[in-house]
Amino acid sequence: MEERAQPRRRGRPRGANRDDTKARILAAAAAEFGEHGYEGASIRSIARRAGVDPSLVHHYFDDKAALVAEVVAVPLRPDRIVASALEGPVDELGERLLRGVLTAWDSPAVRPAATAALRSAIGQGPVARMLHEFLRREIMHRLASRLGDHADAELRAELAASQVVGVIMVRYILAFEPLASLSHDEIVSRVAPAVQWHLTGTGPVLDTAVRPAKNSAHDE
Repeated sequence: MEERAQPRRRGRPRGANRDDTKARILAAAAAEFGEHGYEGASIRSIARRAGVDPSLVHHYFDDKAALVAEVVAVPLRPDRIVASALEGPVDELGERLLRGVLTAWDSPAVRPAATAALRSAIGQGPVARMLHEFLRREIMHRLASRLGDHADAELRAELAASQVVGVIMVRYILAFEPLASLSHDEIVSRVAPAVQWHLTGTGPVLDTAVRPAKNSAHDE
């Protein structure tokens, strides 16, 4: 009589320890992200490549964003910074977002790896592609969704993000003074209104941003 094959047991493969299993999942995630990008990869496809049940992937990692953070070895979680910033009144979103980013980047444990990841993101290749898709999905789309029914919500989110990334580049990557030494409160007081204006079209930047400059005798 032919012996029936036993179905694969759910969970950790027999004989595998925690470190080995987690390493296999991370290796599978890196391969999936490299081949299919952040959007195309799924927890199920990563689990299949690693030879484990999807529930085990969730046991070690909350979601795809957590996998990306470990694949690129960055303790910074921009998706969590954005999620925290989104909790509160939308008219204070620019300040919360900028302050959260500054707090994270000022951590000595975060900055070296975050700097390396940022440089990878502006490069070429599968890692850059993965990070591009990750940032668009976890930052731009989340910000845009918080802005309601604005037809240009995606553009608003990208312009706001460009302000924040500019601060990161000048303060932490280029380390230009005096910005590199300014306090969080000083930076927030100067930059957050511009971030907020891009997001909602409101704030002290509005009057000067939309008023055309006078031009010689034609405007007199």
